[in-house]
Amino acid sequence: MKMIAVWFSCGAASAVAAFKTIEKYGDTHTIRIINNPVIEEDSDNTRFLKDVEKWLGLKVETARNPKFPDNSAVSVWDKRKFMSGVAGAPCTTELKKNARYLWEKENKPDYHVLGFTFDEVKRHERFIISERENVLPVLIDNRITKSDCYKILQEQGIQLPRVYTQGYPNANCIGCVKATSPTYWNHVREKHESVFNERAEQSRRLGAKLVRYKGERIFLDELPTDAKGRPMKNMDFECGIFCEEKE
Repeated sequence: MKMIAVWFSCGAASAVAAFKTIEKYGDTHTIRIINNPVIEEDSDNTRFLKDVEKWLGLKVETARNPKFPDNSAVSVWDKRKFMSGVAGAPCTTELKKNARYLWEKENKPDYHVLGFTFDEVKRHERFIISERENVLPVLIDNRITKSDCYKILQEQGIQLPRVYTQGYPNANCIGCVKATSPTYWNHVREKHESVFNERAEQSRRLGAKLVRYKGERIFLDELPTDAKGRPMKNMDFECGIFCEEKE
């Protein structure tokens, strides 16, 4: 049988994408679900992963980059002396993209499934043009939005990852360096002050001006505590083979 690789990010959309893939292709294809672990993600993501495994009846595998055995974004930034820029962030390249390529080279899947929802048709289209065509848009085909994914999980009795309840737009790492909004960074400062301070120290040390304020890039430790940008609900930072801030 041909193989489908479902890339599970510990987010709601990729969990539902895995379920829909099994529902449609489970009898005709070998389905494997793979996660790229990153230690800067919230610890509750592990609980969510285990809950999703029970729901799907499949174990989630891991794909890692052996150059970074600690699976740490902080380690990547220190080694690369770079945190984020126009082309994305090196943590995504090393811990997600390169780890996936290594897994693909060894396992040779025929198709891929990612958590592109019906709200993200354009992102999916860009992905198949820039990366690969053999992607099955299971959520888009079913017209499933991100909010639909939340409802489906709740109906299954699966508690969403804790970071959603803390006001974050996704289950990515807390203190995601692809974010540039003052709203996001002041939210991190309020909810996870130690993470904010760690990012501020490292970004200052590496010369990375991560936040945009009043039209200019500034260091995190220069950000006023009352500064605001776009609302949190309008932000989404893709952390996968793509690396971008959603417009």
